[in-house]
Amino acid sequence: MNTRKLFLPALAFVLILWTTACAPKKDLEIEGNKLISRKPPFSLTLPPDVDLIYHFSQEHPEQSSLTRIYFFAKAKEKQVEEMLILQIADKMNAQAGPIKAPPLKPYTEKRSYLKGKIKKGGFEVEYLIQSMRWNPDAPSLQPIVGKGFIIPSDLALQGQFLFLYQGEHAVFLRYSKDITSFGVRISEKGDDWEKGMISGNEKRVYENFEKSFMQILDSIEIRID
Repeated sequence: MNTRKLFLPALAFVLILWTTACAPKKDLEIEGNKLISRKPPFSLTLPPDVDLIYHFSQEHPEQSSLTRIYFFAKAKEKQVEEMLILQIADKMNAQAGPIKAPPLKPYTEKRSYLKGKIKKGGFEVEYLIQSMRWNPDAPSLQPIVGKGFIIPSDLALQGQFLFLYQGEHAVFLRYSKDITSFGVRISEKGDDWEKGMISGNEKRVYENFEKSFMQILDSIEIRID
């Protein structure tokens, strides 16, 4: 028997296993509908059918930090119906002060429906829900537009949450859904979505969205390294 012929495939197999074991783990991974972050260590359950379509990093030397941005979307024939944008800021200079972030603030109090804080793994998570209008020309959305997706300038419901991790990281998530994608007849006038005016189908759509966003919020698990 030619032992050399047996040895070479075996060596290649061992090298593959060694390379896989030694490969650096990604900072963030998606397993099914579960998002798993290793830096900082947290996880959450994503809404059904949203896909990661783009991500990039941006350095902020003046703040001694780097921000990783992940864009998720659900689209029908390239028209976006739901968006989820996750931003994670990492402190890059050990000598710099702790990472800070201003408290969440709605675009307008008239269409701000829910605001609060919850504790997750000993960390305070701030959240809010509001209605707003998508702006396809916004600089923050150009990576999605650049991928050929169409973002309508429609009213949308949006949930946000924010938490700081040991002064080393800040995690900010925005999840929004076009109000016309709920499949019911509703008003697209901003006045009908004001806090004191919302009723009927508009209120039912809001309650549906609130349930979806709170499921994301409730699914968060934050661990201490």
